[in-house]
Parts: sequence; structure tokens; C-alpha cells
Amino acid sequence: MPFAIDLDGVLWLGGEPLPGAVEAIGLLRQSGEAIAFVTNHSQHRRGDIAQRLAGIGVDAGNDVISSAMAVSALVARGERVFPFAGPGVIEALEASEVEVLPDGNGADAVVVGRHEDLSWERLTSAARAVRSGARFIATNLDPSYPTARGVEPGTGAIVAAVEVAAGRPVDAVAGKPHEAIASIVRAHLGDSGWVIGDMPSTDGALATQLGWGFSLVVSAATPRLDRSGDREPDLTSGSLLEAVTALLGGERLLEGPAH
Repeated sequence: MPFAIDLDGVLWLGGEPLPGAVEAIGLLRQSGEAIAFVTNHSQHRRGDIAQRLAGIGVDAGNDVISSAMAVSALVARGERVFPFAGPGVIEALEASEVEVLPDGNGADAVVVGRHEDLSWERLTSAARAVRSGARFIATNLDPSYPTARGVEPGTGAIVAAVEVAAGRPVDAVAGKPHEAIASIVRAHLGDSGWVIGDMPSTDGALATQLGWGFSLVVSAATPRLDRSGDREPDLTSGSLLEAVTALLGGERLLEGPAH
């Protein structure tokens, strides 16, 4: 049974592995289960994420799926696109054969993603382009982002700034739980499986979108939030290792829940 596994707050935090996480991936690899590391993180390039995983002892192979990659489904070849985002989005846009613009002038679309070197000038350029009619695409709408320094603003905070400045909401979202990234997961892993993550609003909703089981990981790195209205998990664990051990050892792995 395939597994779509979240990264931040599940496998690692600030690039440092959470307890038992590397062992959990080793168990899945040894059992021959198909894996994808599915993250709403869009700042880093796919190869950089794989390299960071290798640095903690996880062989990611070709199994990294990011919200930046999902942006490709929302732009068309030859379009002029301004990335108000990091290198991961720029890499995905270049692979999509669009014209990557240095600012929002003449943009057909603006893609907003989390990046730590954002500037007032570029925020202004993005808002002006959206106000002028450019399509407004977000890599994701996560309000916060867990780091070793603590919880920091996520992509959703940047998207909200552009929405307020431009006077209109985002047009499309690439990452979890939306169809753009769900279609990549299906193509990579098939039609049934488990999503393991720490956020019912994204990971749980992705499981619903896919029709898969949802294993919620709740740990000190991902404290409980108000989850009213979110997808209820089929399994709740305190770590990735605990979740994997339960799924590999139970009938759930063979049958999967009906959703």
C-alpha cells in the first residue's frame, strides 16, 4: 500500500529529523512499500529537498513531490509569469516552458509562494499585476510554517497580503489539498494508499481528495490546534515511526478505510 508522507513536523523540523522518523522510512523501504514525500514547501528546489533528506540518512530517490511542482499544472506554455516565490517555483516554471519575469509588468500570472527574502518592492509589483488582471496562483494557503526557531508565517500569510493589496482573492491553489498536487500523487503512487501528516486541513483533506486513509501524527513539534470541521483521522499517532509500525502491522494496510 503506497504512502504519501508529509515532511515538516512529521519527518523533520528545520531540517533535523524527528525521533524515529528515519527508522520509519527505513521500515517502509525494507517492506517494499511505495513512498512519496509530499510537501507544501515550495521555497527549495526538488533536488535540494532530496539532498537535505539524504543528509539525514533518507534516500528520497525520485519520490519528492512539492507544491512548486504542482504549479506546472496551473500555467500554460509560453505564458509570462512572475514568481513572487523562491527557487523551487522558479525551477518548476522554467520546466513548464513559461517566460519567467523579473517583476509583474506584463504578467499573465503571478505565483505566490513562501520565501524568506521577499521585499516590499516585489510585493507591490505582485499586487499591481494581480490588480491589473494577472491570474493569481498560490503554491498553498498554509497560514504557518514550523521551524526549529518556532512557528513562522506560512505562504498563506503572503497570499493574504497580496489579496488585500490587490483587492481580490486568489484564483487557484497548487498544493495540498488541491487537485493539482493530488494528480501528481496519483500518477506517482496509484489509486489507493495512506496520507501521513500533521495537519487535517491539508494532509487530511488531501486524503479525502484522493479517497485514501489519513494517519494523523501529533507530536511536540506539531501541537494540537482547533480542528473543528477538519477530516477526522483513521489513525492518530505520536510519531511517524508509531504510525508506520501500526500500519505495517495491521489489517488496515491490506484493506484501507473506505472514504
